[in-house]
Amino acid sequence: MKHTTPASEDYLKTIYAHTEWQSEPITPKALATRLGVAPSSVTEMVKKLASAGLITHVPYGPLTLTDAGVLRATAVVRRHRVIETWLVREMGYAWDQVHEEAEVLEHSISDRLLEAINARLGYPVRDPHGDPIPLADGSSPRQEAILLAEAAAGHSGTILRVSDRDPAVLRELAADGIGPGVGVTVLEPLILRFSDGRTRRVTPLAGDAIWVTQDAELPR
Repeated sequence: MKHTTPASEDYLKTIYAHTEWQSEPITPKALATRLGVAPSSVTEMVKKLASAGLITHVPYGPLTLTDAGVLRATAVVRRHRVIETWLVREMGYAWDQVHEEAEVLEHSISDRLLEAINARLGYPVRDPHGDPIPLADGSSPRQEAILLAEAAAGHSGTILRVSDRDPAVLRELAADGIGPGVGVTVLEPLILRFSDGRTRRVTPLAGDAIWVTQDAELPR
């Protein structure tokens, strides 16, 4: 596979994103579920990606990106997250509206235009959801964080990221002023006190989408 296709890029991006915030590698079955495709389609694409040296895979085992695969995957992730940031900052989109748009544009935008957009934005390190934007060399800034649903009472920190998987959760949180950069203290499971003094109970779905760090500030 000398040149990746939009479909193969989606596979690589999904494999990369699956292990970005946890260590368990993705299985072909889970990959099929995430992409909404038939298991047979995953089997066929996995063979192509493995043959191209982009992933490693043993029958019935999990999928792991090779170094070359990581470089390809982070290039797509970088495009996706720069585009999402541009849509929110420059085009007036809400953070729950940008994922599907970026899914389309990430495969068609030129490198030159991407870099022009990135420069205009001031080279952001995180997208609107708090996910790190990889650099052109494939490296990605990381910061330790824990899932809100797993945070013990008394845990204080800053919201680092919010998963964009469920637009309804994003809308719910935005309506309540909850997002990356907001300071929180866990009073009880899913009951939070924010840095402005408000106390709120969030839904279990929100608890599974919010990641909190103990650092006082997000990286710039």
